[in-house]
Amino acid sequence: MEALDKAVNDYIDNLLGPKDNRQPVSFRGILVVYNISLTLLSLYMFYELVTGLWEGGHNFFCQDTHSGGDADMKIIRVLWWYYFSKLIEFMDTFFFILRKNSHQITVLYVYHHASLLNIWWFIMNWVPCGHSYFGATFNSFIHVLMYSYYGLSAITAMCPYLWRKKYITQCQLTKCVLTMTQSSCAMVWRCAMVWRCAMNCYMVSFIILFANFYIQTFNEKTRSMRKDYQNVSVSANNVKQQKQRMD
Repeated sequence: MEALDKAVNDYIDNLLGPKDNRQPVSFRGILVVYNISLTLLSLYMFYELVTGLWEGGHNFFCQDTHSGGDADMKIIRVLWWYYFSKLIEFMDTFFFILRKNSHQITVLYVYHHASLLNIWWFIMNWVPCGHSYFGATFNSFIHVLMYSYYGLSAITAMCPYLWRKKYITQCQLTKCVLTMTQSSCAMVWRCAMVWRCAMNCYMVSFIILFANFYIQTFNEKTRSMRKDYQNVSVSANNVKQQKQRMD
């Protein structure tokens, strides 16, 4: 997976041009506004979804399409905002590129953003209510944590006090497991079988990718080995350059 991440980064670098000598652009003010705006939007969606579920008495095990009465319309309106937010989040990619942080555009990142937009297009056109509420509600809550973290990390003075990144990834993994649990419960009740099977397969792919990201990013041994490898590579390059000068 690490090799795939490197291939994606190399492709982006080549796409931008091998002689891209420009300085990275600082968007600290814009990033603060952008991330806080997405935090507030996610908070709004989470609140509206939770209150809609409470009003409609939605069932965890089997919630049929259009069975929540007036509350379904409220949830559908919020889910359209949720779908629209997937488009807004593509701005992350432009910020990474302009700031020369293309290493953050990994296989997980590309897969996550590209697949969610298409899946939610399908959901909003075919099953915009019923069980669709579960993933959106949980994910909106996680995005409150995630984008508030990103917003604060754009403020230099706040960086020493930030510690949540590891736990945000743990929340993402927990969301995938709970979504699979909810889908499996729906399948036991023979509720939206085809859609639930597809959702479980999709969540398995996310669990694999998020678990790999977690191990590569937060595992102390992995980080230590990577640092040692980088140090060896730098030393080898220095020796090579010295030898070339002597020749």
